[in-house]
Amino acid sequence: MKKPIALITGATSGIGLATARILAEKYSLILCGRREERLAGLKAELNQTDVITLSFDVRDKGLVAEKISGLPTEWENIEVLVNNAGNAHGLAPIQSGDMDDWDAMIDINVKGLLYVSNAIIPGMTKRKAGHIINIGSIAGKEVYPNGNVYCASKHAVDAINNGMRIDLNPFGIRVTSINPGLVETEFSEVRFKGDKEKAANVYKGFQALKAEDVADVVSYVISRPSHVMLSDIVLLPTAQASATLVKKEL
Repeated sequence: MKKPIALITGATSGIGLATARILAEKYSLILCGRREERLAGLKAELNQTDVITLSFDVRDKGLVAEKISGLPTEWENIEVLVNNAGNAHGLAPIQSGDMDDWDAMIDINVKGLLYVSNAIIPGMTKRKAGHIINIGSIAGKEVYPNGNVYCASKHAVDAINNGMRIDLNPFGIRVTSINPGLVETEFSEVRFKGDKEKAANVYKGFQALKAEDVADVVSYVISRPSHVMLSDIVLLPTAQASATLVKKEL
């Protein structure tokens, strides 16, 4: 296996899927996600011999460790980790929030990112090489109405990213946070519990980012020379000035 290895979580849709497609030419890929049939379909689409899939839910600490520690020897030296798995559940004021939604966001966005990182970082520190990409959000920089716990989870990702960069500095490991604004993916459908009309309304009247736009930034960041680290990137559609200010033509 000659190409460097990249592991991508949440690879079955949205930003993770787009990232897998854009990196396939230059990287051997470990594609991770909950939906086995989608992982199989993506592997077939990429039609690469140097693609393997791991099916797990990032919330399952034991399964994450088991799957990653069980990688074949030739797949152990992961050079790039893209922590992309994440979600938003519900959009409600704090006083009427659903605690199951809160658990899902904290367990996936924060704890899941930590579980996967914990399984991979020791190999990077041993080799004194690697690049970790944490997909955050503008919600990790600002708090908006009804975004309370989702914003909290993404603020945690921002803090973890900064902590990683400090702690891993002695090992020469690069750490980057990419924080998108409005990206048109399945994200809003999940947030609105499958209500496609409500989800579509989020993106009406302006041109949102596409998953491919974020994937393109991931590709650019990891292609920089080894002495260059882009540490913290906020990526917005031109129509968006902040988490709550979007120029719409309705």
